[in-house]
Amino acid sequence: MYWMDIAAALSAMKHCASPVVTASVDNISFQNPIKLGNVVHIEAKVSRAFNTSMEVHLVVWGEDAIHQTRYKSNEAYFTFVALDANGKPKHVPELVPETEEEKRLYDGALRRRQLRLVLGGKLKADDAIELKNLFIKKD
Repeated sequence: MYWMDIAAALSAMKHCASPVVTASVDNISFQNPIKLGNVVHIEAKVSRAFNTSMEVHLVVWGEDAIHQTRYKSNEAYFTFVALDANGKPKHVPELVPETEEEKRLYDGALRRRQLRLVLGGKLKADDAIELKNLFIKKD
């Protein structure tokens, strides 16, 4: 998980060209363990930029170099806040998704953000419009 945080931070820093701090980490469930001696591959990419924060999507792969097999270990979302020279949150550049996968992650990011804020007590459930739309049918 330490390596995941570093990879995600590097991705966020590259996007906003400034230092970042980890704000949250979503649930991390390991589908497959990475065994001692196996190679670890971590793919980290900013999935959406908000005002001062960014969501980073990570996929972690294990590789058995002897048997030459690669397998998915886990997937997670980290949130980072960009910092200015005084250590205060600063505005981050917009992210424009290009591929279908990037668009899918981008579209889901607002709902994931609202869920994080509701669970963290920073947003009332009634104000989580995108999240509520998942559960309320529109006629």
